[in-house]
Amino acid sequence: MKIEEVILNSLVCNEEFSRKTIPFLKDEYFHESEYKTIFNTINEYVQKYNSLPSEEAISIAISKLPQNDDEQKKCQGVITEIFKVSESPDSEWLINEAEAFCKEKAVYNAILESIHIIDGKSKDKSENAIPSILSDALAVAFDTHIGHDYIEDADERYDFYHKKEKRVPFDLDFLNDITGGGTPSKTLNIIMAGTGVGKSAFLCHHAANCLSQNLNVLYITCEMAEERIAERIDANLMDMTMDDLKELPKQMYDKKMNTISSKMTGKLIIKEYPTASASTNHFRALIDELQMKKKFKPDIIFVDYLNICASARIKGSANVNSYQMIKSIAEELRGLAVEKDVPIWSATQVNRGGFNNSDFGLEDTSESFGLPATCDFMIALISTEELEEKGQLLVKQLKNRYNDTFSNRKFILNVNRAKMKF
Repeated sequence: MKIEEVILNSLVCNEEFSRKTIPFLKDEYFHESEYKTIFNTINEYVQKYNSLPSEEAISIAISKLPQNDDEQKKCQGVITEIFKVSESPDSEWLINEAEAFCKEKAVYNAILESIHIIDGKSKDKSENAIPSILSDALAVAFDTHIGHDYIEDADERYDFYHKKEKRVPFDLDFLNDITGGGTPSKTLNIIMAGTGVGKSAFLCHHAANCLSQNLNVLYITCEMAEERIAERIDANLMDMTMDDLKELPKQMYDKKMNTISSKMTGKLIIKEYPTASASTNHFRALIDELQMKKKFKPDIIFVDYLNICASARIKGSANVNSYQMIKSIAEELRGLAVEKDVPIWSATQVNRGGFNNSDFGLEDTSESFGLPATCDFMIALISTEELEEKGQLLVKQLKNRYNDTFSNRKFILNVNRAKMKF
């Protein structure tokens, strides 16, 4: 039996297999017309009657189709073949084989479509669509999980409660306390502050801390040049002011860099994009390219900063308000965090009402309340003249899915702006 016949046989003889795979099977995976016709007939029967079809039901349905004698003969031959065996193989093996078959056919179809586009024969798709077409084909998979059974899955739930979640810790005790030991993967975390208060400084400090933990760090900047971000991280890791850094002789600089590199196994990649031109599509392509060319897979991603990114779903010329645009960008960033299994850190501005306020909240988020609605963790950095004189910032929890927001709701951090250290 060919794999197509094994799949069709299992669709009519194995109800468990049929229920789990029909939502993921497509007629385009069956390249020979007789297999495609029979699959469509089985699929239509199952959808209409919610049961598996008999040999007679399929034969009668196909006999009514507008086919020539040769096509009818081929179809009837396959029907006879797939009903010869009434017992199908092990379900797990079957599902794995069917998934491999679908993925192989999806990739084959994607390559053919890409060639069609390159040859200029596609009316509605350009060459820019090819990476997405191939990615979708490679992502073909059967998700056979149909939900958590409260009673039957109690043991799994207990194990989940006691499973140690992977987190990226801070080098600041209060932040570890309020997050339960750091930020988990698949989360979007936001710093909110006014202009010049220290959003980028905080992101650079935490990036330097993550690099010191031997993590791979990807820092995406849409605001400052790559060299400016690296300069801030240099100042932090070398424990020098940025002014002293500029006066440092090359020999001393090389010595300090050698000391830093000898202590770290992680990598830091800084990538600059023009303001308001890059979306998660660009970030995703960058991550894939880094994986392919440098074997670099980030453990944490920083995006500096969210409000000046572009949306992958909403074009810049679209007639939408700032609420929709920023919420869309936030959702896309959080989706990227889930897809790449990493925490993402970004920042946002306070609005005009909160700019000169010595204590602000979620309602003072600039441009869109959709951002705090989407993110997992959000803190505000608040500066006053009194705090500035002492070299301090007030940190206020605004949203926290990791812990109780009212525990350590506010606390003070010392900040050395010259060395970019908190």
